[in-house]
Amino acid sequence: MPRATALATISAYYDAFNAGDTAGMEALLTEDFEHHVNEGQIRHGIEAFRAFNAHMTRCYREHLSDVVVMANDAGTRAAAEFVVNGVYLQSDDGLPEAKGQKYILPAGAFFTLRDGRIQRVTTFYNLADWIRQVS
Repeated sequence: MPRATALATISAYYDAFNAGDTAGMEALLTEDFEHHVNEGQIRHGIEAFRAFNAHMTRCYREHLSDVVVMANDAGTRAAAEFVVNGVYLQSDDGLPEAKGQKYILPAGAFFTLRDGRIQRVTTFYNLADWIRQVS
């Protein structure tokens, strides 16, 4: 049962992402949530995650496909692999200029869960590949 709960929680998280429902994503987080961003700083708490999502919505339009979710039997750890299908909408600091470039990027994430909610997510993708695609 704990494994099934973890799988359902992570699946709901990505379903909310694809629906553009950041409030739905936030509802799945613990109060002491940690967001470990690829090539970035660790963001602590739901408010920092909310600000990150607002920034991402301004700069990128993304939809995830081929999402595969895995979890341990205890339901405390999970992972997901997926493909990011995106459009670069607005230039992001320190990155190439946005001109509506499309990109397709394999990515993955690792999760820590507590009581059926997400306490940590760590996301990985190949930044050099993304830069090559939008340059």
